[in-house]
Amino acid sequence: MASITLPQPEIYRPSRLTLLFGYMRRNIGLGIGLFILLLLVAFTLYGLATADLSHAYPLSVKGKQPPSWEFPLGTDFFGRDLYVAMVVGLKETAAIGFLAGALGTLIGVLLGFVAAYFGGWLDLIIKGICQILTPIPALLIQVIIAGSLDKRDVTIYTMAFVVVLLAWMGPTLVIRAQVLTMKERQFVSVAKLSGMGDLGIIFGEILPNLLPFIAAAFVNQVFIAVYASFLLAVLGLGPLREPLLGNTIWAAQTQSAFFNNWWWWPVFPAVALVLILGSLAFINMGLDELANPRIRRAE
Repeated sequence: MASITLPQPEIYRPSRLTLLFGYMRRNIGLGIGLFILLLLVAFTLYGLATADLSHAYPLSVKGKQPPSWEFPLGTDFFGRDLYVAMVVGLKETAAIGFLAGALGTLIGVLLGFVAAYFGGWLDLIIKGICQILTPIPALLIQVIIAGSLDKRDVTIYTMAFVVVLLAWMGPTLVIRAQVLTMKERQFVSVAKLSGMGDLGIIFGEILPNLLPFIAAAFVNQVFIAVYASFLLAVLGLGPLREPLLGNTIWAAQTQSAFFNNWWWWPVFPAVALVLILGSLAFINMGLDELANPRIRRAE
């Protein structure tokens, strides 16, 4: 008798894009944060491509003009188009946050791996320094350092350096704790028995499993950097000529903008800052859910 071959049912495999959108629906915080962040990026890129960036600086347009078709966000006392100033300010704020966050996370990852994996006196020194510096109010030290600098020498890169000076301790302690747990796992023991070297274990076995934690630490560091740079700028310790969001609010305070009914001057930069910090906070919560299996929702 001839055998009959039945057709095999076709297995549906959703695309990566479908899986991504499905996960976003479950992880609402991450979806909201990314959506707000993409809107801010689109606003900034469109402004950089279409606006005259020289209007972000003093004496470029007529001052003290309310929002209109010509000036969508109005102008300030010094003759700056606040729409263009916000575009440039968002770009510079993002540069400070990304640079300081990346440096702080990189230093934290390196020190955390060294302390946890190799242990001994290196762990004692790194852990001790972190425990000594962590209770010190970072903003106080940043204000002292920024206040001692010559205002003519302050740039967005200087601000990023000031912010990152005390920004590496948090990632160091987080990564150290994760590596201490990870290096006791069975797959690390198997790798050691197979003759794999320390660098191979670190980069091939432990580091890939810590990428969600590192991503969450990076977003958290960007949040801290943006917030710290904003506080320094509001206190008048930033690069005063640059239209950072904090500088714009500080200038509005010095000229009594609300008292003179120039409400649009501080309001729009404040809203932009809330959106930036809110998006980063939502993304950080979403990444924390992704990295922490105890709070991860069922797929």
